[in-house]
Amino acid sequence: MIQNNDHYPNPDPEPVHEAKQRRHVRRRRCLIAIGVVIFLIMLLFIVMLILVLTVFKAKQPKTQVVSATLDGISPRISFPVVRIQLNITLNLQILVENRNHASFKHGSGQSILLYQGEQVGDVEIYPGKIPARRSTTIPSRLTLQVDKVASETLPLVQDILAGQLAIDTRTRIPGRVTFLGFIRKHVVALSDCHFVIAVPEMKIRSQECKERTKF
Repeated sequence: MIQNNDHYPNPDPEPVHEAKQRRHVRRRRCLIAIGVVIFLIMLLFIVMLILVLTVFKAKQPKTQVVSATLDGISPRISFPVVRIQLNITLNLQILVENRNHASFKHGSGQSILLYQGEQVGDVEIYPGKIPARRSTTIPSRLTLQVDKVASETLPLVQDILAGQLAIDTRTRIPGRVTFLGFIRKHVVALSDCHFVIAVPEMKIRSQECKERTKF
């Protein structure tokens, strides 16, 4: 027996306008998601730029000679053959202030002692690390080596007889500031000082220091 299915109508296909509406909704959601991602990327870039220009901007380490003392005995001159007995050691305490929001790691530095523009002594400054927004004091002990003053014997005799001895020091401390583990900035802290030593009292009569930083 053949059954007649005319009284069971097939379901109507999805209306075309509903399909278009769904595609429009999906497209709009996709565009919104892309827009949010682009906005977040731009926001992150702006925040990083602000941090680099403010918080993560490398600041100059500040150096300052906070103490200078003398060790040794008063220079002596013997005649008729001119002989100079000289034993002078200048003890410097150099304060290095790290003003950055990251640690300052400095390598081997050097302090040199100058008389009449000629190097007459030097000392190595050992490497170290200064935490963020902290400071440390670095000792520098410089001994005047009389054998290196041979070419300046006459000016040295004149200075000793005049009652004062002028010497200069130059200190160089290279280092690096690292932000977030990958932003690196190399800096060199410099300090130049001029001292006038009273003879025979063996006291520092005056001192003048200038500090600067090179990037």
